[in-house]
Amino acid sequence: MSTQATPLVVVLNGPNMNMLGLRQPELYGRATLDDVEALCAETGEQLGLAIDFRQTNSEGELISWVQECRGKAAGIVINPAGYTTTSIALMDALLAADVPVIEVHITNIHRREAFRQHSYVSKAAVGVICGLGVGGYALALTALADLLEEAA
Repeated sequence: MSTQATPLVVVLNGPNMNMLGLRQPELYGRATLDDVEALCAETGEQLGLAIDFRQTNSEGELISWVQECRGKAAGIVINPAGYTTTSIALMDALLAADVPVIEVHITNIHRREAFRQHSYVSKAAVGVICGLGVGGYALALTALADLLEEAA
């Protein structure tokens, strides 16, 4: 748990999430990553959480950010995007972070192509929210706030 008075939750986004609103809007909707960041900031404020919101297209950078969370953050909300199905290294970093992790996907990965239906990240997550659009981020933050309150 963070030593801060206000728990820090790091919201991480993987590759191509910077294209949200432009890339396949029929699947991902028209909300942009800036819209998601604003939603997370607003939700965090309502829940008494400090939010650190980040996006990268680099697997190594994402893993480094996860590693930075150990001893610093109270929890992680992550949309690993394309690294969901491929990155054992990301899973290992999340397991080593020693904080609760909630995995988020805008689409329902279980209704998509077979290769998108397996998540390495889920092995490190206490919960997964998928298929509820960008609102899934607010739900993830709410669930994480509840978990942190229960643990306090």
